[in-house]
Amino acid sequence: MGFFISDAMAEAPAQAAQAPGLAGLILPLGILAVFYFLFVMPQQKRNKEQKKMLDSLGKGAEVVTTGGILGKVSDLDDSFVQLELSDNVHIYVQRHAIASLVPKGTYKARKKAEK
Repeated sequence: MGFFISDAMAEAPAQAAQAPGLAGLILPLGILAVFYFLFVMPQQKRNKEQKKMLDSLGKGAEVVTTGGILGKVSDLDDSFVQLELSDNVHIYVQRHAIASLVPKGTYKARKKAEK
């Protein structure tokens, strides 16, 4: 039977049963901390900035939607925003579909370029 099981392993079963202790937890905790700082914190920061931007929306703001549509806010409520795309052309989009604000004058310059 000594051929299949090492004699050293058969003599010392008590040493193999010991828990790794505090030193064995340092590496997993370090990995979790790195993932938190690399992935979770930046995502929370982006979410906070997006919420702040959506709360600051007002009539006349020039925005770009997540679909890439440039428009000027003509009306808004809690859930939807009415965007003016051109003269007498309005669409409604959900408030969270607004990707970013653009500098004032972008919408007007784009309208001039179309004419």
